Amino acid sequence: MTRDSLRRGRRVGQTVLVVDDEPDIRELLEMSLFRMGLEVEAAASIAEAKALMSEREFDLCLTDMRLPDGDGLELVRHIAVEGNDLPVAVITAFGSPETAVAALKAGAFDYLTKPLSLEQLRSLIKSALAIPAKVQSLPSESLELIGDSSAMEQVRGLIDKVARSQAPIYISGESGSGKELAARLIHAKSSRKGSPFIAVNCGAIPDNLMESEFFGYRKGAFTGADADRDGFFQAAAGGTLFLDEIAELPTGMQVKLLRAIQEKKVRKVGANLEEPVDVRLICATHQDLAVLVGGGRFRQDLYYRLAVIELKMPPLRDCRDDIGTLAVLILKRIAATGQRDAPSRLAEDAIKSLVRYDFPGNVRELENILERAVALSAADVIHADDLQLVPSRLGVDYSGPIDRRDSLTDVSLPLPEYLDRIEKEAILKALEATRFNRTAAAKILGITFRGLRYRMARLGID
Repeated sequence: MTRDSLRRGRRVGQTVLVVDDEPDIRELLEMSLFRMGLEVEAAASIAEAKALMSEREFDLCLTDMRLPDGDGLELVRHIAVEGNDLPVAVITAFGSPETAVAALKAGAFDYLTKPLSLEQLRSLIKSALAIPAKVQSLPSESLELIGDSSAMEQVRGLIDKVARSQAPIYISGESGSGKELAARLIHAKSSRKGSPFIAVNCGAIPDNLMESEFFGYRKGAFTGADADRDGFFQAAAGGTLFLDEIAELPTGMQVKLLRAIQEKKVRKVGANLEEPVDVRLICATHQDLAVLVGGGRFRQDLYYRLAVIELKMPPLRDCRDDIGTLAVLILKRIAATGQRDAPSRLAEDAIKSLVRYDFPGNVRELENILERAVALSAADVIHADDLQLVPSRLGVDYSGPIDRRDSLTDVSLPLPEYLDRIEKEAILKALEATRFNRTAAAKILGITFRGLRYRMARLGID
């Protein structure tokens, strides 16, 4: 059956533009797409592709990287400039990851490698054509991203844009600034929103369990493996895998993760064959990955694979105009849990104090401060004194005169013991503020989960 007879025998629906100068590749793609119920137009050059796009609208563009009158990146950039929300995927030569990364940075939706895998092609098509034409409004529970500051406007705008892509995203920002929430919003606005969102704290997984947790294992692979088990990649199939604190991955696991990203396949522990996986990767850390790469503590090739698009979450101190709005919404949410019949109100002096505060723990710290104030305040109105604000990350107030009677300022102590007491006090305050949630306390303190666990053991904190 010819292409024209296929076209005449079916209703015109979603249309794909195929751009490739090799007739065999064009024919393969056209026949595959027709069998998926799609309309196809083909071009052999960038000029032909631009001419077709000027005549009609398309739902997806598949373009080769090497074309007679330029490369696919030129077409990707042209489509991005036109701003018609057309997803474009590039076809790259096998073994050229740099080209694929360059295409994603230029705005490509995804990429395919030669020789073409029909399974990957179908997966890409389904993801691309399921994207809604207009992004949905922010969900009501998106507390940390509510605000009218220019910083938050920029973040929301970038989230709307990157949600349409399949490119890996690196979310940077301080602890408590809303990195996981941003990842969840990207997932909720993407074509993968109906599939799982799996969040993983890389710093909370023991090194010897990394591979089995990420990729799964076969029965009998090791002692205790009494049945087959899927890993994080399989659990996130068709959806998004969010790797928080990616900087905590050991070097050996970084190598395995890099291969999984490049090949889009994983091998379970104890298995002989790899299996394809379809996940969108988003990673985050409060550390500076570029600095870690420069210091040799994070693989450069993995960094460039993960940081195709970077989303920087602003600290709360850069969004001071939003603090009052956030505080009111947090108080309403606290009241909804049954702690109060009606939301507590902030007095004028309390609002001024919150706006002046630097919030080293960002929105998470704001939530903790208000929860504590509501719990301890007998009245419905919260004043500045009820907030119990302290100016430093460690919760020790250095703004006033030092009380020499305080054991923490006892200069007669040996320096190691003196520092241990300060450290122990800071950890205990962070644990109390987070209701002894060690992961949250570690983020407030600006250290890793493992680092906190080590310090608690050394200082005898149970």
